[in-house]
Amino acid sequence: MGRSHFVALFLVSAVLFFLPFFHGRLAMAAGTPDGSEQWGYVEVRPKAHMFWWYYKSPYRSQDPKRPWPIILWLQGGPGASGVGTGNFEEVGPLDSFLKPRNSTWLRKADLLFVDNPVGTGYSFVEDKKLLVKTDEEAATDLTTLLIEIFNRNETLQKSPLYIVAESYGGKFAVTLGLSALKAIEAKKLKLILGGIALGDSWISPEDFVVSWGPLLKDVSRIDNNGLIESSSLVEKIKQQIADGKWKDATETWSDLEEVISASSNSVDFYNFLLDAGMDPVSMTATTLVRGAARKSYSRYLDSLKTSPGSNGDLDNLMNGAIRKKLEIIPNNVEWGGQSGLVFDYLEGDFMRPRINEVDELLSKGVNVTIYNGQLDVICATKGTEAWVEKLKWEGLKTFLSIDRTPLYCGDEKITKGFTKSYRNLHFYWILEAGHFRCNFQVPVDQPCLSLAMVGSITRSSVSTK
Repeated sequence: MGRSHFVALFLVSAVLFFLPFFHGRLAMAAGTPDGSEQWGYVEVRPKAHMFWWYYKSPYRSQDPKRPWPIILWLQGGPGASGVGTGNFEEVGPLDSFLKPRNSTWLRKADLLFVDNPVGTGYSFVEDKKLLVKTDEEAATDLTTLLIEIFNRNETLQKSPLYIVAESYGGKFAVTLGLSALKAIEAKKLKLILGGIALGDSWISPEDFVVSWGPLLKDVSRIDNNGLIESSSLVEKIKQQIADGKWKDATETWSDLEEVISASSNSVDFYNFLLDAGMDPVSMTATTLVRGAARKSYSRYLDSLKTSPGSNGDLDNLMNGAIRKKLEIIPNNVEWGGQSGLVFDYLEGDFMRPRINEVDELLSKGVNVTIYNGQLDVICATKGTEAWVEKLKWEGLKTFLSIDRTPLYCGDEKITKGFTKSYRNLHFYWILEAGHFRCNFQVPVDQPCLSLAMVGSITRSSVSTK
């Protein structure tokens, strides 16, 4: 099996099978005849259906001393599709032209993509009242899915699971990590949690919005007038967060983005070297939304799925060839059809920080890796460093005091990034990378750093603390 393995199997008919639900219903699932791919639905709550897609790596090692890892990929948004965007635009075996991706993360781990929360991608609810309103509710649904998948498969139970997330997916990752640990301790979930990796993650919205103005002023993208105007909105957001007015903070966040866009002549929030719309990857790989949060999100998602110059038309791919391959998507379900509603229902949790959850994971001995792209604005490195410094973890002082190690690719001695680690906290500074690019190609023609980082993350020792 090699690069062409997944292309050769793409048109092979799926094998259908059924799994009993804990609710007494049946879960429809399917896969390729050789078992290299499996996918299906789990009814995480009555009438709430979550879609998953698992790839077994052709590079899978059988070394019993180093169990082959599994990466669970969580997309951002909220409302962006891991099965679509994460899979075909970022780290899966094929790109959106269905061509083999040399830099696929299957070289380092099996991959499990999930359309999370319900309502995202192929996932759907039969009643919109069943959409989640908090990150914790999303984590509970994801835990139910993991129980359904892992408890039935002894092979998967031997592989450590690494939850890797981008953008808003980072909030899902840390809440899921704690929920999964609780289920493991209660012996409800048969799984080894290897670690959590947070890529350009929206862990502390306040720290990020505080960072936008100074960062863009330092790189000459806004002037002092723009900084003053944006700073007044930042102070308003900080007060709304302090008062627990989460929906109001989300609305003001949207206003702040509009002010930043106007002051910077439409800077790309995912790469401050570009204008909005210049980078086709940023246009197709949705994480955090842009513009008015509620008013334009559905329209924005639609534009991302079909933007000219992108790596293929993802919307047509997912509702065409992929849907045909999978065979189990209900006739009345359109990929991405409920995505706008997902954000609407989570707007009350959107600006809520998850620093305490990171602290709790660290205190429990879970390996936590943070990686950030140098050129990102929306989840700027300046903001990430600010929330890390707020951690109460006992090892933080030592972590902050140690020096970074430079990172290179291949034989070239050109600095591509930096890293440092202390105990179970690891940080990667990825140079020449924006919000999306650090996840799979750093830069576009140098994916080796990303793969090296993933290899390092998934080889981390699993704490038994």
